[in-house]
Amino acid sequence: MFALVVLSFLINNESQKSNDDFVKKSFLRKYEAIEFEFKNIEEYQEVLKKVVKKTNEENVAEHFLVLNELNSNRKLIRHDWFSIYSQETNHFPDKLLLSKAINQSNIKENQTVYQSKNQEIDNFLLDYEDTLYWVNYDSIQLSPTENIYYGSTIKLYDLYKFFTTIDATSSNYMYVFNKDGICITHPDEQFIGKNVFDFTDIQPNDTITSTINSNFSQDLYTLNDASSEFIKDTDIKRFIKPLHTKNFEGYIVVNHLSYIINEKVDQTKFYVTFIFLGTVFLIIVIFLLFNKITSKTYREKASVIEEKNRLLIENEKIKNANTLTQLQQLKNQINPHFLFNSLNSLYMLIGLNKENAQKFTMNLSKIYRYLIVPPKENVVLVKKELDFIAQYMDLHKSRFSEELIFDLQIEDSKSLEKNIPYLALQIVVENAIKHNIATIDQPLTINIVVKSDLIIVKNTFQKKSKSLDNEKFGLNYLQKIYHFYQVNNFLTKVENEEFICFLPYIEPKYPFTPKN
Repeated sequence: MFALVVLSFLINNESQKSNDDFVKKSFLRKYEAIEFEFKNIEEYQEVLKKVVKKTNEENVAEHFLVLNELNSNRKLIRHDWFSIYSQETNHFPDKLLLSKAINQSNIKENQTVYQSKNQEIDNFLLDYEDTLYWVNYDSIQLSPTENIYYGSTIKLYDLYKFFTTIDATSSNYMYVFNKDGICITHPDEQFIGKNVFDFTDIQPNDTITSTINSNFSQDLYTLNDASSEFIKDTDIKRFIKPLHTKNFEGYIVVNHLSYIINEKVDQTKFYVTFIFLGTVFLIIVIFLLFNKITSKTYREKASVIEEKNRLLIENEKIKNANTLTQLQQLKNQINPHFLFNSLNSLYMLIGLNKENAQKFTMNLSKIYRYLIVPPKENVVLVKKELDFIAQYMDLHKSRFSEELIFDLQIEDSKSLEKNIPYLALQIVVENAIKHNIATIDQPLTINIVVKSDLIIVKNTFQKKSKSLDNEKFGLNYLQKIYHFYQVNNFLTKVENEEFICFLPYIEPKYPFTPKN
C-alpha cells in the first residue's frame, strides 16, 4: 500500500518534469524558428548590398523592380527601394526617401518610433497613417559628390502575419521587442509599436539576468511564472531570450499557457488514482508487473543512451574526417606554382651562389616534409609553426626581394609552448601574398606578433583587382577548426588599410604531446 502511494507520487513527479521538458523544448523550437527568420531578413540586406555594388546608376531601378516583383510572391512581403543623394544637399532621411522607403507618394505627417545607428545594419521604425514600418537601410558612395541609399522595408503587420504561420500547432504564443522595449510583433495587433514594459509585467531586470545556469551565453534565458497580457486572467510560463542580428538587438518572448500544462498533469493524476484504486486488491500482481515494466524501461533507456553515445562518437569521427579532408584539400591547394617557382629560383641560385642554393634546397625540403606529415589533432606548437613560416618566407623572399617585407615580433616567449591550428600562419600569409599587390613601388608588408593570448597577423591591404577562385577557402578552414575546438574569438577584419587576422591559442580535445 505504501509502495503504491510512493509510486503515485513518483509518477506525478515524473509527469510534471516531462511536461516542463516539453514546454522548454517548445520554447527552444519556437525561438530557433524566429531567430532563423530574423537572420533571413539580415541576409537579405546583404543581398541588396551585392546587387547595388554590381549594378550601375542607369539600371539600378530595373534591378529593384525585379526584386519587388519577386518579393510580392513571398510569404513575408517586403519593399526594396533606393534613392540617390548629392552629398551637398543630403539631409537623410528626408520625406522623399521616406516616401520611397514605405512605397507611399508625398507623405505628410510621420513619426519615427525608433532609430538605431549602432548596429551593423542601420534601421528605424516609422509610424505613418497608423501603419508601422520597419526600415533597414545602408548607403554606398557612387562618386565624390553622390551617395546611394538603399534598403528593404517590412510592415510590422505583415511581419506579425508571417510569424503566425511559424510553428502554428504549438500551444504557446510569442512576441518580439527591441532593446528599448518597442514591441515589433505580437498576436494582438494593438500592442505592436508599444513599449512592453507598459502593457506587460516584464521588468528590465528580466532582460539582463538569467534563471538558467550555463557556461555558454547563447544558452541563457529567463523563465518566470507570469500573467498573460493577451489572454486575460490566464497564468503563463514566460521565456525571455536575447536575439542578436546585424540589424536587430532585442528579445524573443515565448509564453506557454499554464492551464494547458496543468490539464496534462491533472489527466495524468486521474489515471494514476484510477490505477491505484483498481490495484489495491492485486498488489502482488501489480508489483510484479511494475517490476517487469521498470526493468524493460531501464533496458530501453540504457539502449537509448548507448545508441546516443554511439551516434555522438560517430558524429565526432565524421567531424574529424571532414576537417582532415578540408586540411588535405588545403595542402593540395598550397599552390603548385609555389613549387614550380621555387624550383626556378633554385635553378637560378645554383648558377649564382651555390651556398645559397644549398640553403634554399634545405628549406624547400623542410617545408614539404612539414606538409607531408601532419600532427595529431591538427594542432602544433607555436614555435614549430613559427620555424616553418620563417623557412616559408625565406623561399618567397628569393622571388620577392624588395617587393615583400616580413617582420616577426615575439612579445611573450611563454606562448611559444602554446598551440595553434596546423598551417594557420601559412594560410594567412599565403592569403596575403595571393590576393594583394606586391611590387617595388608598392611592397607588401606582413607582420606577425606573438602575444600572451593570441597571435596577430597583419598585412597591408592592397587587394588585386581580379579575385581568385577559392578566395576564402583557407580562412573558412580555420573558422571550422576553431569552431571544432569551441574557440569563438577567431577574427579577421580590415582596418586602417590593413588586413588583420587574430589567431587565438587552442587546447587539444584529447591529451597528446606535439612534436618538437
